[in-house]
Amino acid sequence: EVQLVESGGGLVQPGGSLRLSCVGSGFTFTSHWMYWVRQAPGKGLERVSFINPDSSIAFADDSVKGRFTISRDNAKNTVYLQMNSLRPDDTALYYCMRDVDLVGRPLSQGTQVTVSS
Repeated sequence: EVQLVESGGGLVQPGGSLRLSCVGSGFTFTSHWMYWVRQAPGKGLERVSFINPDSSIAFADDSVKGRFTISRDNAKNTVYLQMNSLRPDDTALYYCMRDVDLVGRPLSQGTQVTVSS
């Protein structure tokens, strides 16, 4: 069974930092590009960042470029999202997803990030 488990979210003040983690199991982690997506209240899913299997390609959407960094540790089946300079509009439920799952809804519960003073 494919499982993705996110962690690391929380409440943080504007300008603060968080590091999200996502551990995958039940599939060959190194066969997949991995994505972080988010869903803010009342809005649809938004792609945030993605990374290829050997970490030679990492992309961040304009909304987070220069503030968020994606990385992965294939030995630990884990993908990370380092989030710095957080803003209130980063408040959302954050999910990690495999490339093959992007056509549907996230398979996981996500981790809540709330940026507020």
